[in-house]
Amino acid sequence: MSQINRQILLVSRPQGAASADNFKLVETPLAPLADGEVRVRNHYLSLDPYMRGRMSDAKSYATPQPLNEVMIGGTTGEVIESKNAAFKPGDKVVGMFGWQEFGTSDGKGLGKIDDTHVPLSAYLGPVGMPGVTAWYGLNRIIAPKAGETVVVSAASGAVGSVVGQLAKQAGARAVGIAGGPDKCRYVVETLGFDACVDYKAGNLYQDLKAATPDGVDGCFENVGGEGLDATLARMNAHGRIALCGFIAGYDGAPMPLKHPALLLTQRLLVQGFIVSEHMDVWPDALKELGTLVAQKKLQYRETVAQGLENAPEAFLGMLKGHNFGKQLVKLI
Repeated sequence: MSQINRQILLVSRPQGAASADNFKLVETPLAPLADGEVRVRNHYLSLDPYMRGRMSDAKSYATPQPLNEVMIGGTTGEVIESKNAAFKPGDKVVGMFGWQEFGTSDGKGLGKIDDTHVPLSAYLGPVGMPGVTAWYGLNRIIAPKAGETVVVSAASGAVGSVVGQLAKQAGARAVGIAGGPDKCRYVVETLGFDACVDYKAGNLYQDLKAATPDGVDGCFENVGGEGLDATLARMNAHGRIALCGFIAGYDGAPMPLKHPALLLTQRLLVQGFIVSEHMDVWPDALKELGTLVAQKKLQYRETVAQGLENAPEAFLGMLKGHNFGKQLVKLI
């Protein structure tokens, strides 16, 4: 076994757009395991938009990522050494070891997973935090009724793709917003959305209007900005908006709403949420999502960067929408 652990640290906070200079690759010797500890060889690292917020020290729902420490992130991997009775070598696990090749833990927060029918990578996507995020926002905030219309921004992404498929299973009409004809084609032809609007085509509101002839009852918002303005203008009375992310504003640019009075005149419910604050729903959500993936009733797509050293570039590309589906880094 290698005695060296490669890690990526956050060494500076972005001023405006994040850059590769904010990160540093280091090599750290692995210390021997203490009693009660377990060592994991990470196979996959999850890259997610929330990480951009953690890089900032501005007030937010979570404490900032400390400088000169391993960047936060979800991981899946295999136990290679254990002095903890709850884990044995060969166990597959999901945890939060961050941007590094090996993780060492006392076992708290580490969950065993079964990759017989669900691939390891999927536990960081549709059967992980993104999937539960989609499940919660759709079922607990939007709560679509059969025949209603749900609009999903970043519809080809890790969260949005699950939202639309679950909305369809609930009998709703799913309309996605995505960037480019390839992503829109995937959203309709593979994920089964009823329509998808290409925000890069330059006619966002008109295209969304054509795709939502009966208006919009539910909005699952991942991006903010122009897409949210267009969707707000299509909302029906008593519509529900689940605010999941504002990736369009993660570089610090303000994103004022063009027509905030619509929140009042349409009597809209607007609810922001952080999925880690709703751990009570995770077991039921994961059971449902895992079953759907195992039965191939929930489709997903991944963009996989190879090697820890390529994590910063992949992360920066994800923030610009260069990924297609869930962004991962394969570490082994």
